[in-house]
Amino acid sequence: MSAASDRRVIVRELGLRDYVPTWQAMRDFTDTRGADSVSEIWLVEHPPVFTQGQAGKAEHVLMPGDIPVVQTDRGGQVTYHGPGQLVVYLLISLRETGLGIRGLVSVMENAIITLLAHYGIAAEARADAPGVYVDGRKIASLGLRVRRGCTYHGLALNVCNDLEPFARINPCGFAGLEVTSTQRLGIDVPPHVLGKALVAELAQALACEAEWAAAE
Repeated sequence: MSAASDRRVIVRELGLRDYVPTWQAMRDFTDTRGADSVSEIWLVEHPPVFTQGQAGKAEHVLMPGDIPVVQTDRGGQVTYHGPGQLVVYLLISLRETGLGIRGLVSVMENAIITLLAHYGIAAEARADAPGVYVDGRKIASLGLRVRRGCTYHGLALNVCNDLEPFARINPCGFAGLEVTSTQRLGIDVPPHVLGKALVAELAQALACEAEWAAAE
């Protein structure tokens, strides 16, 4: 793996964006990037939406109501995105990192665990269910897609978003799985601030320098 000074990752703060156009933009970026393209990390929030992963089963969507359900191409089962949730998309070349997909998942989980530890919250990963948990409650979901040796999709950390929609699904395919958020745990920090700290953890783990793009 190269030293941090040898590689960089471009970080873009996208604000509130609809899910489907953002997903298509990730696919387009991945399909058109070349061997020398710089990897990117996107920080975004989405209007309310349920996303169903490739392994998703319809019976895990219990009562979506007025929230749309989008069948997507990431790994995993169904989850919820909404305003106040920090979504971090990793458009990363696995070849550059020297990691396999499982290794990158561990990097993502450990970055969240380290971030929460800075605020005195003890979190953990689970071998049987990717994501990050606090006292058995899920605080972050993960799901990736690999195409042409590069990843897209990423992670979603519950910050100050409404948690009620999670009761309308079996989160990540687990009936009755409780969820929590940083706000519920007493961390009064907005998503964009946590996003900057989380990017710093990810960049360090990936041995690259984060280069923040101008606001769009």
